[in-house]
Amino acid sequence: MDESAETFINREDAQGPLADAVFQQVLDAIYQGRLAPGSVINEVALAQEFGVSRGPVREAVRRLQGIQLVTREPYQKARVVSLSAESALELFQMRMALEGVACSLATQRMSDEEVAQLLAELEQDRQRQLRKERGESSGPRVFDFHERIVRASGNNRIIHALCEDLYHLLRVYRRHSGTVLERKEDAYAEHWQILRAIKSRDAELAESLMRSHIERAARHLFTHLADRDESDAARRRGGRAAGTGT
Repeated sequence: MDESAETFINREDAQGPLADAVFQQVLDAIYQGRLAPGSVINEVALAQEFGVSRGPVREAVRRLQGIQLVTREPYQKARVVSLSAESALELFQMRMALEGVACSLATQRMSDEEVAQLLAELEQDRQRQLRKERGESSGPRVFDFHERIVRASGNNRIIHALCEDLYHLLRVYRRHSGTVLERKEDAYAEHWQILRAIKSRDAELAESLMRSHIERAARHLFTHLADRDESDAARRRGGRAAGTGT
């Protein structure tokens, strides 16, 4: 049992700090793909893994349903939300509109010091990723370029739409849009170009670059999910054909 699990032993409350800790553990498992999209959530197994009763796990699952990361049909077990091409396209279209405006506002509102800090953090995140690719210790990722831009916009409605409950679902889709190494390389270059436009105080260019960046990610993800759905459908058809002996 790892240290994080040990901290849960003998703490049985389904509310409060314990419930928050279990929620974060399950959320991290979804982010990292250890609980894959569409997979059944085994509350008993998770409770054993974390060293708690089922109460805190059940509460975590309920909260995850509230932020659309978990679904539960009547009389069915809870599952991690399945990623569909159509849902991805809708979410990324919304991101194009809102993050484009957020980027324009951030260009006008960020101080020179804030821009310089964001540039430094982008490079630090790049170095962390390179260490990870070399198999070296890189530490957990704490930098989210898109969240930083949205919050820098100062527009509370945009921040609420993209950085609160919906943020978690968006983050899962974004993770899948950047799973291919080539897309990671492109994304870093595009982030750098967006920041260069912000540093130059070119709000129109920054907005255009952000929209284009998200559009490319959307095309990449849509193609990936559509191909996956087609492959899954072909396997199901093959299984039915084998079952009927045709």
